[in-house]
Amino acid sequence: MSNFIDNGSIIGIVGATGAVGIEVISCLYKRKFPVKQLRLFASERSAGKTIDSDYGKLTVEAFTVEESRKCDFVFLAVSGDFALEYAKQISSGNGPYVIDNSSAFRYMDDIPLVVPEINSHVLPGQKLIANPNCTTAIAAVVLYPLHVRYNIKTIIMSTYQASSGAGAEGMEELLRATEGKLNGQDVPNKVFAHPLPFNLIPHIDKFQDNGYTKEEMKVVWETRKIFGLTENDVKISCTCVRIPILRAHSEAITIETTNDVDINEIREMLSKAPGVRLVDDTSSNKYPMPLTSTQSFDVEVGRIRKSLVYGNKGIDLFVSGDQLLRGAALNAVLIAEKIKEL
Repeated sequence: MSNFIDNGSIIGIVGATGAVGIEVISCLYKRKFPVKQLRLFASERSAGKTIDSDYGKLTVEAFTVEESRKCDFVFLAVSGDFALEYAKQISSGNGPYVIDNSSAFRYMDDIPLVVPEINSHVLPGQKLIANPNCTTAIAAVVLYPLHVRYNIKTIIMSTYQASSGAGAEGMEELLRATEGKLNGQDVPNKVFAHPLPFNLIPHIDKFQDNGYTKEEMKVVWETRKIFGLTENDVKISCTCVRIPILRAHSEAITIETTNDVDINEIREMLSKAPGVRLVDDTSSNKYPMPLTSTQSFDVEVGRIRKSLVYGNKGIDLFVSGDQLLRGAALNAVLIAEKIKEL
């Protein structure tokens, strides 16, 4: 099976054998992105491997800057260190558009950080674009329409993040350790700070001097940058927790607004928001869950209610989204689609 077209773009994926790289391939195919040729790049040890995909059997090449520059778009699904070393070499001059999934460039003023439904207006003239952290992207598509209408001044968030947030290795460790636990065996944890099966860990990424983790601060920094806000515009606090599931991050979010809220209006607005699916019928026990948001392009939102703390100027809600898609691969492909429209 093939979906290549003669007048399409040459696409390169660096880190093609990882969880995000594999999802980029799938997203390109499902969204019918015009692909003329798909080139998969990885380390020397992965070169020569073949991957079964929607485009047929594809062979992985060893990465070089020279070969990657022959592409029209390059998706980086690699470490921040790799991105810092090579992203600008790839994209410089007449090089391809580079969409980086790492955190390497997210906080640099001259590099756009993009969620296409929110701030695609920053893309013209840019060759290197940063993809946001998965936790941020999932919340952003829901919160931005609310901010436009009601002007958000405070965000308080607690997250429930899947093992896949730590990559394929995280999922594998959860599966192995859960099987071991059920068989009365202890499987040592290497990816996570503590055993994850039948547990949760309020610790994702490194702790910072202010007591928050870097994952929590990513939500703070990135939300402001994507929304075009400053610390004086919106106060944000986040607690990130790893839970023992495979895919999809969930978030309990409380917002304080400048303008009075209308819950019925909010439900109507979010039911029409791009990238969002309203799942909010508590009478039928329908609300966002990882079970239903996994493998979905849309972020589920529900449990929408007026805040008991902020009253008419506050909302509580719950969201769930597949972070490998909305928070990584899909968002990157949507960026490429927007660039094609320029």
